[in-house]
Amino acid sequence: MADLKYRRVLLKLSGEALAGEQHSGIDPETVRKISSEIAEILDLGVQLALVIGGGNIFRGLSASARGMDRASADYMGMLATVMNAVAVQESLEKRGRATRVLSAVTMQEVCEPYIRRRAERHLEKGRVVICAAGTGNPYFTTDTAAALRGMELKCDAIIKATKVDGIYDKDPMKFKDAVRYRRVAYAEAVEKKLGVMDYTAFTLARENRIPIIVCNMFGGAIRRLILGEDVGTLVLD
Repeated sequence: MADLKYRRVLLKLSGEALAGEQHSGIDPETVRKISSEIAEILDLGVQLALVIGGGNIFRGLSASARGMDRASADYMGMLATVMNAVAVQESLEKRGRATRVLSAVTMQEVCEPYIRRRAERHLEKGRVVICAAGTGNPYFTTDTAAALRGMELKCDAIIKATKVDGIYDKDPMKFKDAVRYRRVAYAEAVEKKLGVMDYTAFTLARENRIPIIVCNMFGGAIRRLILGEDVGTLVLD
């Protein structure tokens, strides 16, 4: 086994990441690319849990702002995350990787219910655990679900994979002189509204001292990060 900086990690993906250039829905080619990146991580011997958002299919908060009942909208968003989880599961298993989708909302014909000890056992056996349906409760985001699952499963770090290679002082897509932070304190990230994760997720991570690392989804960045290279931005006091 390679010398790993993080042996058990929680990888947080946005739902939009699965949409690729089409911006909504699930793009099979993009899912294949993401699965390829994940497979490289697994080859290192890492124990991996995934939390995937549902914004490519349905965003509960936006629907609530347009007049839908917030709880109903959030439950619809949870169902969207299950669809994304099954899509990633199917792609990973085509690559010969063992996976389990564990949902916080029971739907036994599609996936297993989320039970912490069961999830830990799957990780110990080398299976990718894909945590779906957020926390199972409305009013909580998948960022918060990622922080919660990361702590429950005793992960060494939460890795948030994005389209850019870390946290910047301004939008690197718009400003060429944007500077990447190598390390940011939780309080600074909240104070400067850097938009990495929501406040509840930050609070959970901070109280339990679990590091959050923001890096690029593609180009092998996550693999290099796990091997100890200076990649992305570390959020930790």
